[in-house]
Amino acid sequence: MPPHLNRLAKEIHSWIKDSDLGGFNSNRFDIPLLAEEMLRAGVDFDMKNRQSIDVQTIFHKMEQRTLSAAFKFYCDRSLDDAHSAEADTMATYEVLKAQLDRYENLENDTTFLADFSSRKKIADFAGFIAYDKDGDECFSFGKHNGKKVTEILDKEPGYFGWLLSADFPLYTKKVLTAIKLRAFNNKLH
Repeated sequence: MPPHLNRLAKEIHSWIKDSDLGGFNSNRFDIPLLAEEMLRAGVDFDMKNRQSIDVQTIFHKMEQRTLSAAFKFYCDRSLDDAHSAEADTMATYEVLKAQLDRYENLENDTTFLADFSSRKKIADFAGFIAYDKDGDECFSFGKHNGKKVTEILDKEPGYFGWLLSADFPLYTKKVLTAIKLRAFNNKLH
């Protein structure tokens, strides 16, 4: 990176280093991008002790996200007998058909739709490290998909070195390093 960009990154970091951040879809786009660029410039960017406010998430939580609202939006009809099993089942089916018709990138395939509609809680911005049901970090890719990061790093120490030298985002590498250090410190105590 050219020296002037490094200086600019350091200057930007000095403005925001103790600040909480906010934006629209910022938790999934702007902040991960900012973190990656800061780390590329050699600036130790971390959000661990700061807050982030994502206005898009607030919008999604505040506006009605019910079957009745989806039925009205996609099918332009009111859902009578909402919460009866038959009405809800038929409305859900009609909403799905309307979504498949409306969005060209949706495939009429159960596996595709199941994957598309799932959400994982992730430890790194890129989603290479997700949390399992117990809140432990697990790999979400490759040969160790679904396995606990600490167990793999303990059993295969060379894997950590490979991850650090491979083409993964810097923030993912930072998270992996923090997990490894935490595990090391836990062994000492």
